[in-house]
Amino acid sequence: MKKILLIGAGRSTYSLVEYLKSHASDKGWHIVIADKKLEWAQKRAGDHPATEAIAFDIEDDISRVSAISRSDIVISMLPAHMHIPVAIDCIGLGKHMVTASYISKEMEELDERARKAGVILINEIGVDPGIDHLSAMKVLDSIRDKGGKMLIFESFTGGLVAPESDDNPWNYKFTWNPRNVVLAGSGGAVKFVQEGQYKYIPYHQLFRRTEFMEIEGYGRFEGYANRDSLKYRSVYGLDEIPTIYRGTLRKPGFCRAWDVFVKLGMTDDSYVLENSENMTYRQFTNTFMAYNPHDSVELKLMHYLNIPQDSVIMEKLQWAGLFEDTRIGLKRATPARILQHILEQKWMLKETDRDMIVMYHKFGYELKGEKKMIESSMVTTGEDNNNTAMARTVGLPVAIATRHILNGNISTPGVQIPISKEIYEPMLAELEEHGISFKEVEKEYQGY
Repeated sequence: MKKILLIGAGRSTYSLVEYLKSHASDKGWHIVIADKKLEWAQKRAGDHPATEAIAFDIEDDISRVSAISRSDIVISMLPAHMHIPVAIDCIGLGKHMVTASYISKEMEELDERARKAGVILINEIGVDPGIDHLSAMKVLDSIRDKGGKMLIFESFTGGLVAPESDDNPWNYKFTWNPRNVVLAGSGGAVKFVQEGQYKYIPYHQLFRRTEFMEIEGYGRFEGYANRDSLKYRSVYGLDEIPTIYRGTLRKPGFCRAWDVFVKLGMTDDSYVLENSENMTYRQFTNTFMAYNPHDSVELKLMHYLNIPQDSVIMEKLQWAGLFEDTRIGLKRATPARILQHILEQKWMLKETDRDMIVMYHKFGYELKGEKKMIESSMVTTGEDNNNTAMARTVGLPVAIATRHILNGNISTPGVQIPISKEIYEPMLAELEEHGISFKEVEKEYQGY
């Protein structure tokens, strides 16, 4: 019997656990679901005979090592900064590990140790990063196999609300960790290269530098740059490519309105506000305005950021509750935590709401002296606020990779992401069986 230890039982693990359960009897798996909140682990485990729920504290070294030592493979669905002690234990105990998070510098430094120990540490195997790697490498390899020279690679992904559940002026609801949404882009300057020119977007300009694209059947989207695109040049074998750009998708108008939060300082998580528990949403907004006892908060905001009175931005801000006299009730809260709290009252998925994952790649290349372009897109929707598209596109790749490691189909040790044919070919084929498939269309070449 193979034992799988899943650490973390949050929203994104629904499809992951269901997949593991569906293969447990045939494969002889025993699935241990561990979470700091035992009730979360119990909810995911249900009454399936192959599952076991346990309380788990990542900071308890003894219980962590004990749980990992009793497993054949570990799936870490913890926040990214918590993966390292798990990975170190896995290397020491000779256990493989799978996670959906970006590879951190600390994780990279474990590569040599993992190789020597014969341990597989697969990272970036969720949706973005994850499915984007799988689908992009398939097309990139096919172009290069024909002798093509890459000129442009762009990749965008968005976790959005499905059109039938889109009932607010932001055209958005939380389908992922709300904290990650609020802090998106605040980790430092975004980097990419365009027509051979290095570009850097500081955080205060990030949501005003957007690109627009059409996805057939779903309309127009806007994308803002995501993290450091430059590090993927060597990863994808694109060191000489003139243009590489990775970004996040939203519906048009979202970024311009979100920029208000950034410009005001509401997304700052570095300090706490005094007396935040007794402050109202309106007072919170007024905190960022100059003192003027005669003008309303709305008027001061419009003057400060040059927003016209009839702007759709004001409609979005009013709908979000920024000017309501509702008490916050959070002690020693940062501006970002308060903003998250306010938005959670309006942006959470209702029970019957459906979310939507949209992914878009653009490949520009030259073949036999002729410039060509391929657009590849994937759209998938959830069933409700439990079985979401986000949970499916994050959880299924993690689960499928776990199965392939246990079966011996993935055997290369070390810290890695899913860019080899050994990984992407079987995974894309199985994801298609679950309704996650890409439509590739040749288009007329469009440069910059």
